[in-house]
Amino acid sequence: MTTTFPAGTTSSQAPAPSSAALTGKRRVAFASYVDENYLPGFLALLRSLALSNPGVCEDFVVLHDDLRPGSIAKIRALHPRIVLRRVDAERYDSYKKGDQDNYLVRKAYFILDVFRIRDYDTVITLDTDMVVLGDLGELLRLREGLAAVPQFFYGQHKLNSGLLVIQREYLSDAFCAKLDATGRSGDYELDKHDQGILNAVLDGDFVRLDARYNFVKRRLSGDLPVPDDTAILHFTGRHKPWQGGEAGYSQAEERWRGFDLSDADFHAAYLASSGGLHHDLLVHFGTPHVMRTGDVECARKVAAAHIAAGDYQDAVDILSSVRIPLDEAWPHEVFGHALMSVSRYEEARAQLLLATSAPNRAATAYARLAQMAWVHGDNTEALRYATAGISVDPTHRSSRLWAQRAGTVPAQEQGSPGEQLAHVAFYMDRQGNAGDKLLPETVRLAFGEDTTSRRWHSVHAHRLFDEAALERVNARRGLVIGGGGLFIPDTMPNGNSAWQWNVADEQLNGIDVPIMVYAVGFNAFDGQSYRAGRFRESLRLLVEKSAFFGLRNHGSIAKVRAMLPDHLHDRVRFQPCPTTVSRQLVPGWTDPAHREDTVLLNAAYDRAGLRFGHDYGHFLAEIAKAVRDIGAHTEVRCAAHSLDDERIAFDLRREHGISLPVIPMYDFDNDAIRDLYAKTRLVIGMRGHAGMIPFGVGTPIISLISHPKMAYFLADIERPEWGISVHERNLGAMLTERAVGILDAHAATVADVHERQQTLWKVTEANAADLRRILGA
Repeated sequence: MTTTFPAGTTSSQAPAPSSAALTGKRRVAFASYVDENYLPGFLALLRSLALSNPGVCEDFVVLHDDLRPGSIAKIRALHPRIVLRRVDAERYDSYKKGDQDNYLVRKAYFILDVFRIRDYDTVITLDTDMVVLGDLGELLRLREGLAAVPQFFYGQHKLNSGLLVIQREYLSDAFCAKLDATGRSGDYELDKHDQGILNAVLDGDFVRLDARYNFVKRRLSGDLPVPDDTAILHFTGRHKPWQGGEAGYSQAEERWRGFDLSDADFHAAYLASSGGLHHDLLVHFGTPHVMRTGDVECARKVAAAHIAAGDYQDAVDILSSVRIPLDEAWPHEVFGHALMSVSRYEEARAQLLLATSAPNRAATAYARLAQMAWVHGDNTEALRYATAGISVDPTHRSSRLWAQRAGTVPAQEQGSPGEQLAHVAFYMDRQGNAGDKLLPETVRLAFGEDTTSRRWHSVHAHRLFDEAALERVNARRGLVIGGGGLFIPDTMPNGNSAWQWNVADEQLNGIDVPIMVYAVGFNAFDGQSYRAGRFRESLRLLVEKSAFFGLRNHGSIAKVRAMLPDHLHDRVRFQPCPTTVSRQLVPGWTDPAHREDTVLLNAAYDRAGLRFGHDYGHFLAEIAKAVRDIGAHTEVRCAAHSLDDERIAFDLRREHGISLPVIPMYDFDNDAIRDLYAKTRLVIGMRGHAGMIPFGVGTPIISLISHPKMAYFLADIERPEWGISVHERNLGAMLTERAVGILDAHAATVADVHERQQTLWKVTEANAADLRRILGA
C-alpha cells in the first residue's frame, strides 16, 4: 500500500504515513498463550530463544487471560519487545465440544486468538512447554501458507500443535469466521494434544515442516538423547520439566534445565554468545549486567550497539558508568567515538589517544582523530592523524578517506562575498555516492546557471559551524541549505544539532542573512528514529529562522510538521529535489536523439538490515528471475552509485550464476552521470537518486522500495505503480511485467515522465519567484 498526497498540498493536516506501509517491510512476531501454570515454561522458552538465536529480536505477542503484574514483569525482563493481548475467553463458551473447565481444552482454544492478530505479516506460535535449541532462520524466511510439523503419532494429515508459521492470508476475519463456525458446529475431533478445530478447517492443507522444528518429547522415550539438529524441543504430555518431569526422559529434561537460569546467569550467558547479538537484546540484557558487575567489555558491547542504532548519548552514559583501565584500548576507542558523536570533542580526543596505544585499535582511533580535526577545519592535523593510521595499517580504508579529504586543496573563491550565496551541503568525496556528488551542483542550478565559486561559498555540512564560519556566511547575500536527506541522525552524528549540519543553536541564531532550506529530505529508515529532543529543538529554530523552508516530498513534510508546533506548520512547503527537473535546469540541455538498448539496475546496501529484514535471500532470488527475463528483451547492467552497490553483481553471480556488467558511477563526473541515465531506456533503482536523477533527465524508472522516501517521491508524481517493495512476494514476476510493459510502450512512458516532471517544475518555478523576492533580485 502507498499513501498518496495531493501534489500541491500545504495543509498541516496531511498525515504522516506508516513507514512499514510504504516500504512493504514484512512484520514478523512470535506468539504464545501464557498463564500462571505455564509461566515457568514460558520464561525458559524466552531464554532459550535468545540464547539459541542471539541475533533475532521480533515482537513477542503474549496472549493471556489474567496474568499477575509480577508475572508480566518477569516476562518483560526477558524480552524487550513484549506485546500483551488479552484473549476473549467468552468467545469460546459457544463451542459445542469440550469441557470449558478443562484447562488443556481452554488452552487449545485460547491460542486460536492468534488468528485475530492483524498487526503482522507473519506470526510464529511457540508453545510454553517448548525450548528453542537451534536456528529459526528458515521459519523467519517463510512467506507462504500456514506451516507446521505433521503429527508424529497420527500421520501426515494433521498438524502438530505448538509450532505454527502463519502468513497474512490466515490472519484474517474470513479465516477466523471459519474457525468460529467449526467450533460452534462441533464438527471436529477434540484432542488435547492438537488443534482439533484448526485441523478440521485445514483438512491437511498446510505446509509441512521438518520434525526438528517441533520435536516431541515422546520420540525420546527410553531416555534417548536429543538429536543434534533439533531446533525446537516440545515437552508434550502432562508431566512438565518444571513440575518434576517424567521418568524415561532425563536427557531431554536436562536440555530444558539448561534454560532454567537466574537473571544474572542468563545475562552472562547471552553476552558470551558467539555471532551477531541483536541490538535490542544486547541493550536489554547488557545494561543490567553492567550495572550489576561493572564489566568493561560488556559495557563496550552495549555502547557499540547504541552507536550502531544512533543512540549516542546512551553509549556515553553506559561507558561513563564503568572504570576503564588505561590499557583497555577498545573501550577507550568506542568511548571516544560516542563522545565525538555528541560533540564532546576534547573528551573524545583524550579517549582516542589512549586507544592508539594498541596496534589492533590504533588505525581506527587515528582515523577518528583525523575526522575530528577535519570537522574543526584543521586539515594539517587531520592529515597527520590519517597518515598515522595508514602507517599502522596501510589497508585501513577510513584513514585513507580522511587523508584524501584533508589533502584536498579547496577551490579558490573567485567572486566577491557580497555577490555570493553561502551553501551548506554534503560535498561528496571523489569516489563517493554518485547521487550525493550531483546534488550540490543541481541545487545551485535552481538559483542560476553559474554554479562555481564565483557565485557560491561552500560550507560543508559536516564541519563544525563556528564563529569564523558564521562571520563568512553573514558576509554573503544569503544562505542556502540543501539538498539531499540532511535530516538523518547517523550519517555524520553530532550533538549540536542531531542532524547532518553541525551547527549549534547559538551560531544558527547568529545568522543575519536570509536562510533558504531547499529540497531537504527527512531520511530516517523504516525502523530508525530520532530519539533526541536536540533534533526537535534545532529543527524548530531552523524553521523559525528560515525565510524559505522547502522539503523535497510530502512524506518529509508530514514527518517534519509532526515534530513542530502548530503555528510553524504552514512555513513548511514543498520543493521537489532539483534533480527531478534537471532537463529544465541544465544549461543547453537537449534530450538524447538515441538511447542505448539497456536497462540499468541499482541496489543499495547501506543499513542492509533495515532495508531487507529477513528477506534478502528472497529479494536476490526474485531479482535473479527478473534479470533473466528482462535480459531476454534488453541488456541489463549494474549501475553502482557507490562501491558497496556492486554487491548485487557479486551476489547474483555467486548465488545464481548471473553475470552483469558493472558501471562504476562513483567515478563519474556530474555530466557523465546525467548522460548515462539519459541514454538508457529504463532504470530500476533502490537508491533515491537512482530514481530521481533518471526521472529528471526524462528516463522511465521503477523504484525498488526499501526506504520510505522512494514511495514519497512516487506519491508526489502520482505514479505509485512505478514502485515495488523489495519484500514483495512475487517481486520477480511483477518487476518483469512492469519493466517489459515500459520497454514495449517506451515513447508513451517517456512522454508521461515529461508530463509528471512539468508538475514539479511548476512548483519549482513558483518557489523560485519567492526566492528572488527574498534575495531582492
